[in-house]
Amino acid sequence: MTSRQLDRPGTALLRRLREPAPPQPQRCEFCGHRLPAGHRHLVDADQQALTCTCTACALLFQQPGAAGGRYLTVPDRYLVDPAHSLGENTWTALGIPVTTAFLLRNTRRQRLVLLYPGPGGATESEPDESAWQAALGDSRLAAELRPDVEALLLRRTADTTRCFLVPVDVCYELVGRLRRCWKGFDGGAEAQAELDAFFARIDGRSRPLPEDGTR
Repeated sequence: MTSRQLDRPGTALLRRLREPAPPQPQRCEFCGHRLPAGHRHLVDADQQALTCTCTACALLFQQPGAAGGRYLTVPDRYLVDPAHSLGENTWTALGIPVTTAFLLRNTRRQRLVLLYPGPGGATESEPDESAWQAALGDSRLAAELRPDVEALLLRRTADTTRCFLVPVDVCYELVGRLRRCWKGFDGGAEAQAELDAFFARIDGRSRPLPEDGTR
């Protein structure tokens, strides 16, 4: 007899209960359409949260006045300004205790927010406005920054501090990646390797901000 014939009633059910359920596909939170990897996001301005969406719904919410402005489509542009360099005093002035951080304009709170990744997720602080203005306030990337949906992503290395304008969901992706592999005080070797690989991808996707102001 086969092993299936030897199974007593209920054995197959118990086996299925012991086995982990297969992962469910992600779906658009508006139309229910199945989402691919790398799908778009909206920012829920009321809840200050990211919402997964398909491309069609993301384009719909880009229309002026859609949903009363509650949902904001996260752009997909990556910019860098080669003409603007950040000095060694930038990190000290902004009070950032780690090598990576991101800043965004929060319209609901009507202020600038500084966040940096760590073992518990994203730690938030409110940077000194004068320090922010001295370090980044007059930069062309800061002038380009769209509130709530984009961020200035900063990374300090031994010889330089780099700044990228990126979609805000990318920053929270980095927070999640580092949280899964963080070890010890500074993250450890695995977290540093994750950071290197992540910023290599950001660097590859970023395009220089045109001198003439065109996008």
